[in-house]
Amino acid sequence: MLAELKECFMEAYDDNQDGRIEIRELAQLLPMEENFLLLFRFDNPLDSSVEFMKIWREYDQDNSGYIEADELKNFLRDLLKEAKKECEVSEDKLIEYTDTLLQIFDTNKDGKLQLSEMAKLLPVRENFLCRSVFKTYQGCTSFTQGASKLTKEDIERVFALYDRDKNGTIENEELRGFLKDLLELVKKDYDEQDLQDFQETIMRGCDYNRDGKINKKELTMILLALARHSQDEEIGNLDV
Repeated sequence: MLAELKECFMEAYDDNQDGRIEIRELAQLLPMEENFLLLFRFDNPLDSSVEFMKIWREYDQDNSGYIEADELKNFLRDLLKEAKKECEVSEDKLIEYTDTLLQIFDTNKDGKLQLSEMAKLLPVRENFLCRSVFKTYQGCTSFTQGASKLTKEDIERVFALYDRDKNGTIENEELRGFLKDLLELVKKDYDEQDLQDFQETIMRGCDYNRDGKINKKELTMILLALARHSQDEEIGNLDV
């Protein structure tokens, strides 16, 4: 019976037939305002994870490492203000929207949003580190590509993406945005403690001058290691 219900549900709402309910498909299930909130963010993604981390820091007002219900409500209020719809929504409705979005995105059902859950509600235009330049090209008979394909222009582009204030180093929320993108390559579900632990590990190995920041040379070493790791994984998969 449960399997039949799931099949009917997927037939009704899985428009692209990929076996998953995505943001646009999910929006069909919601009343107009919740639908709007989802699609507004989906159609207006953030430029980078640096922007995401700044928003996270702004709304995690108690520095708990989570976006709790009241903080999410504040975020939604500002989102509606940004879309010039605030005057149409009462406080009770705002609480209702908050509860609805928590039900959708709070996958571990702890009543708050961890980093990876908030990242689904607040998508970034692109995780640049997922681009093929950091991976071997499929179908290649030689594995001299991957890391060797990483050009100076690629490194400059990545550095400019995260060095938002153009001071020559990736630091503070820029650093955390970069590490969030890096962490997403290896971990689907993560919270702020995971990001903190990951930051300590990466900086211990790559922050050669121990200034708590990443300069262009240090970024180059990280990106080369990332490309080589992808290359090794491709070779390992072929061996299997």
